[in-house]
Amino acid sequence: MYSAFGAPRIYNAPLTSKLTEKQRKKLCDLLGNLELSLLYKASVHGYQASAFHQRCDRQGPTLLVAYNRSGYIFGGYTSVEYAQSGQPITDNHAFLFSVHNGGAPVGIRVKSGHYARYDDAGGPNFGQQLYFCYSNHPLVKIEYNHEAFNFSPFSLYGNDTWLSECEVYKVAKRSTLSEPQVSAEKPWRNVLWTAERKDELMEMIRNHKPVVASVSRVRILMIGPVGAGKSSFFNSINSIFMSRITSKAMSGSAATSLTTQFRTYPVKDGREGKLLPFVLCDTMGLEEQSGAGLDIEDISSILQGHIPDRYKFNPTTPFKPDEQKSSRPVSLQEKIHCVVYVIDATKISLMSDKLQEKLASIRRKVNSLGISQIVLMTKVDEACPLVEEDLQSLYVSSYIKTKVQEVSSRLGVPVSCVLPVKNYSQELELELNCDVLLLSALQQMLNFADDYLDDADQMEDNIYI
Repeated sequence: MYSAFGAPRIYNAPLTSKLTEKQRKKLCDLLGNLELSLLYKASVHGYQASAFHQRCDRQGPTLLVAYNRSGYIFGGYTSVEYAQSGQPITDNHAFLFSVHNGGAPVGIRVKSGHYARYDDAGGPNFGQQLYFCYSNHPLVKIEYNHEAFNFSPFSLYGNDTWLSECEVYKVAKRSTLSEPQVSAEKPWRNVLWTAERKDELMEMIRNHKPVVASVSRVRILMIGPVGAGKSSFFNSINSIFMSRITSKAMSGSAATSLTTQFRTYPVKDGREGKLLPFVLCDTMGLEEQSGAGLDIEDISSILQGHIPDRYKFNPTTPFKPDEQKSSRPVSLQEKIHCVVYVIDATKISLMSDKLQEKLASIRRKVNSLGISQIVLMTKVDEACPLVEEDLQSLYVSSYIKTKVQEVSSRLGVPVSCVLPVKNYSQELELELNCDVLLLSALQQMLNFADDYLDDADQMEDNIYI
């Protein structure tokens, strides 16, 4: 029996992936160290939609990998299974990718989750925009019904629409038997996961006194992409000191920033307690496109203490300080003392060039002001299944270690300045291991802020000498 274009349908033959081991590993890194098992291979099963659905329906999350004669490997991921429901699919985790000439995969995230694909009896599509095995042929075709993804045909597949192969893989959590994620070596960072250590950290934070007497509370600025967990970090720290789960700052997983104002959040030591010696400053999320998300000029104004609490951001018009107020020198107390970049561990490999350039521009500005910087790597439990099972596996996870190294390389910060954490998101009760990680990160922020304050104080002393 023969498929379209003369390819024999050898249904019982073992399927051989066209991906090399190196290519497979790169794609697994995009997915968060998950396992790929080949379901469908067009050269074996045929390019017909019916053959695709016979092999791929009801299989859970899948990764489509297409190949063309120009050397492009490209495709897309969906976390929602194929079911021929005849409905548009909402999938906030969907993305497209492209690899060319052995380079690193370039990921393109879905813009909003809506219309991530259309689940009909036809061939696979993404966004009702990018169609594979079009009309049962080895073709890829673009139709602009919905623009769920921003990409150019040239950058994605070199404008070469003829497919030499199309494969679909089932995506599942990696089994501990197939490839261990936990190293047999000693932990690459040491953490005491005890109630005593939690109490010790809380006491150190309560009693922290900034090294400059004129500064009563350290100001920590949280910067990061939409949905990375900036507001959730504040909620998590607030929860620990309130001894219950709280949700004071608006947080969630929307495609655009839920935070639209500059907010300064002091934290109390319990409901009736005194204010703690730090303020967490929350900002609008960074977005790839210009004219959207937090503007770099606004960040400069925040760093220098010009933007007031509850200022509403306008992505198209940067903040302009009042002339009378801007002529007044800003005190050290009002400035930012530590900048924290909040990065989602599951999306490091999907970070676009534009977003990386934005972060680099911000880093240059922060560096010019001499402000201390830290990276908070969130959602480590979602990135690594073994960490999801046991948070104490964090610092023996070789996968998390590679993610720390990757974000260090992409943002240009030392590995020692990358702090993996898990924010509270869906829990109803506090959890000791989570608290220890979060408090350790906060304590490090206070230490780094003191380094900046010490330098800033010495500079002021030199001015008056």
